[in-house]
This record gives sequence, C-alpha cells and structure tokens, in this order.
Amino acid sequence: MRRAPGCGSLAGMDQPAGEPVPPRPGGLSRGAAAAGLFALSLAVLAAFSGPRLLRQSHAPHFVYQADAWLHGQLHLRVTPPDGNDWARVGDRFYVSFPPGPAAAMLPLVAWAGFQANDVAFTLLFAALNVALLFAVLERLGELGLSSRRRGENAALALLFAFGTVAFAASVRGEVWFTAEVLGVTFTCLYLLCAAGAAHPLGAGLFLGLAAVTRTPLLFSGVFFVLEAVRAGGSLRERLVQPAAWRDPALWRRLLSFAAGAAPPLLAAGLANVARFGSPLDFGHAHLWRNRVNADVSRHGLFSWHYLPRNLRAALLLLPRLGPGGPRYDPDGMSLVVTTPLFLLLAPARRSALAPALWTAALAVAVPGLFYMNTGYVQFGYRFSIDWTPYLFALLAVGDRRMGAGFWALAAAGVAVNAWGALAFRGGVS
Repeated sequence: MRRAPGCGSLAGMDQPAGEPVPPRPGGLSRGAAAAGLFALSLAVLAAFSGPRLLRQSHAPHFVYQADAWLHGQLHLRVTPPDGNDWARVGDRFYVSFPPGPAAAMLPLVAWAGFQANDVAFTLLFAALNVALLFAVLERLGELGLSSRRRGENAALALLFAFGTVAFAASVRGEVWFTAEVLGVTFTCLYLLCAAGAAHPLGAGLFLGLAAVTRTPLLFSGVFFVLEAVRAGGSLRERLVQPAAWRDPALWRRLLSFAAGAAPPLLAAGLANVARFGSPLDFGHAHLWRNRVNADVSRHGLFSWHYLPRNLRAALLLLPRLGPGGPRYDPDGMSLVVTTPLFLLLAPARRSALAPALWTAALAVAVPGLFYMNTGYVQFGYRFSIDWTPYLFALLAVGDRRMGAGFWALAAAGVAVNAWGALAFRGGVS
C-alpha cells in the first residue's frame, strides 16, 4: 500500500495512492518551480515595498506582544507608541489581535528587540505564500482533483500574490496586514494536509495556528471534516450513507484532527482568560480610544446592523475619479474590481472537491459580514484574503481554459492591485 504524500511537501517526494503524476520532459521539478516562485515574488514585493522595507512599520503591534512574552508577561512592558487598536484593562495595555504572528516573530524580536522589522518579516511570508499555494494546487493534481499543468498552477499562485488585494497587504507590514499574510501561510499548510484528509494531525495543528492568527479561519475546519467524510468518493453520496458515519476510520481522523488543533487553541484561550476574562475575547471589546467603541457598545462585535456596510465594502464600492486621478475608498472596493478573475468561478466541469471548497470559503467569509469593522483603512476588502486561497483552488479544479478572456481579467486584476500596492498609504487612520 502506498504511503500518502508528506504534509506540506513542496518537492512532492511522496505520491498518494493511485498513479503518480509523471514529470514532463525538460520541465522544472516541483521543488525548483516553488523556489523560483518564491524568489521572483520576493524580488517583486521588495521592489514595491521600496524604502518601507528598511524600517519598521507604523503599527508593529506583534513586536510589542513578542517582547512582552520574552519578558514573561502578557501585558506590554511599555506604553504603546500610539492609540491605534491597542486594548487597555485598568492601567495595563495589551495587543488586541490573535497571537499567532507574535509567536512566529519571537526569534526576530529576541534578536532585534523593539526595532524588529515587521515589514521585511511580512514580506518574506508573503513570498513564501506563493510557493505554498503552488504546492497546494500541485497536490490537488496528485489527488486527481485538478488537471492543471504545472505552469498553470504557477500562474495561479502568482495571480494570487499580484492579482488580489493580498498584493497591497504584503508590502508594508502593520499588524492588520501581517495577520492576513500569515493567515494565508497557515491556510496553505492546512490545505496541504487536509486535502484528501491525508494528515489529520497536521491539518489540525495548522488549522489551530491559522485560527490564532485570523480568528475566522477557525471555521475553515469544515473543509477537513467534509474531506474526511468524502474519503475519496462522492461527498453527496457519503453524506447520506449511515455506514459512512459509522466508519471507525472517520472518527479516528476527526479525533486526530481535533488533537492537532487543540494546543494552539487552548494556549490562546487561556491567554484570553488571563487578560480579558473570557477564552473567546482577544481584546477588541477593550480597545483604547478607538473609533469603533461607540458601535461596539451599542451593537456588540457582531450584529445584523453591520451587514449592509460590509456588503457595500466587499461588493459595491468603486474607485473615485478626480482631478488627481483615481482614488481608492478606505472602506473597501468591490471584489469584482480588485480580482476580476472571480467572475470565472463557475466551473467548466464538476469537481468532487468543489463543495468542500465553497463551504469552507463561505464559512470563513460570512461571519466577517456581520463584524463591526469593514477592514477600514484598507485597499480593497482585505478580509477577503482569508478565503481567497479557497477561491483560487476552485479556479484550479474548475478546469476553465486559461484563454484570452482569462488573461484579460488577470491583467486587469494585476493592474488594479499594482496601483493599490503603490498608492495605499497604510492602515494607520
């Protein structure tokens, strides 16, 4: 019996059950292609980052959180440098964001202290995301769920980096965008393990890390559950088969998945209890001198009250034309403008994976529509970055031909987001 492919493998040294995908004569190996994508993306992102790359951003919250941990405490050792999105309880200040990026930043902060460069840190992970998404798309081909060629997978990975709002979020650091970028990192690692439910423990671990980086990503756990149920067959048929739910192998996979997710989730929950009295409170109900406090007091963090403005930010807002040229709205921009490729999500063929991908994307996206914040200040609708990897996987498995229409929409998206990467002034309001 063949062993399932290694979780997170870029080189594709292991092959799944079934026929291995033969290499194309003269083509790049998967590892070489991934390394090339990383290097190319790093160079382009660094060029667009420009002088920002040489200094810390204006919102280095995770640096302050990592410093606090390194000194054995949860609250900051110093007064925050500004009043933008810090939590305060009594006379103590806290970082009001899930702690995943701060944990990843610990070695850097241990070396550089408060001067740690969060811009360069974020940019490295953004370039890594291109290689990881490429690996995800290649993995889907191994499983027989996508017929895309290696060059097509590479193109889709690059279009994620430069044809979506991830571009503007990748080049400037800042707490809001660093979290988005690392959320994609952990999502891609999760998908590598979760596709085919091949590695439940690894899938659980990376889901937990994703959730303590960007909280809505917790809901993407439904992807693994559906893949475990599908078990290589038809999800629709398996869902209604009582025998499928009695299968001990299914419950072993689900228990391993939960065991992997538990450590990061429990650690974050305990830290929240110690700081704010609830395992589910990361601090946004305790923001200090923040513009959203009145809304939160009146409607809470989540409410139907916020739905119209979030839909407007995600779907309806357009660039404004003026004497000085186009201007973006800091509340958001229609996803059709920032990523026209989403118009091609209707598949050319039915895919066994599509139901799980759509379910995961919606599970992550919908809670944000009821959230108290549109993502302001931003270029485009930045919360879409959380679920965009699932949409690009759908573009891959949908098998639409990458013809002239595809490339016209792709080029438009790259042009819009290159403008955003240059024009966006950052999230400090």
